[in-house]
Amino acid sequence: MQRTGRIKIPTYRIVVAEHTSSPKAGTNVEVVGTYNPKIKVPVLNADRIKYWISVGAKPSDTVHNMLVSQNVIPGTKINVLPKMKNRAAPVVEEAPVEAPVEAPAPTPAPEEVPAVEETPVPEEVTAPEETPAPEEVPAETPTEEAAA
Repeated sequence: MQRTGRIKIPTYRIVVAEHTSSPKAGTNVEVVGTYNPKIKVPVLNADRIKYWISVGAKPSDTVHNMLVSQNVIPGTKINVLPKMKNRAAPVVEEAPVEAPVEAPAPTPAPEEVPAVEETPVPEEVTAPEETPAPEEVPAETPTEEAAA
């Protein structure tokens, strides 16, 4: 796209340019269309655009999206917006990736252990007596005199 027009009134030419020169240089191979961003109307020469693409010309991402939206070429649009940078989040380095841990081998069934007989507890040993908790004093309720 080659910008033309006056200050604050842009118009663009859609041009075929050599890869060694930029569209701003003005040395174009061919003008294949125009675009007015104020009214958002592209005027394209579809036959010439298809010819130049068939011989190896590559449109810029913006022109590619315009050609796809005007059904000049098939395909999907390309994201031309810059990636969002999250300035609030600090940069965190990723930890190195460790090798996956293999599952442990299945353990064999445990051998039967002979049952142990319980020994009786002598009756002399008893639990210590619990000390009674101190009695709680009920909170005083406000009287009608204090409220008035």
